[in-house]
Amino acid sequence: MSSSIQIASALLILGRILLGGLFVIAGTRHFFLLPVLSDVMAKRGVPAAKWAVIAGSVFQIIAGAMFMAGIAVTVSALGLLAFTIAASFLFLNFWDMQGVERENAKNFLLSNMAIAGGLLIAAAQAL
Repeated sequence: MSSSIQIASALLILGRILLGGLFVIAGTRHFFLLPVLSDVMAKRGVPAAKWAVIAGSVFQIIAGAMFMAGIAVTVSALGLLAFTIAASFLFLNFWDMQGVERENAKNFLLSNMAIAGGLLIAAAQAL
């Protein structure tokens, strides 16, 4: 195997670990923030908000771990993409915010757009 192929393989693995790890860590953290996240989702009209947070968090952890391990990369990447888009609209409603809170939400949304782009690249590369 040529050195450029070895480097590309190493970069691909490292990228999947970093991107998938983000979801594993975030999903795990959600269990420590369950009351707060449940309240936010309930205020947005999500039924069974606590269970929605739990289900979403479990999904993040499992799909993120699959992505990291290179298992069903396209499926896990597209699932995490859908999750990221849904979470962005549920939690980052900057249009209803003012001041610093609005700017923070807009910055998080921009970060989520970059994450979505990385997931799309990973999904396409794995086809």
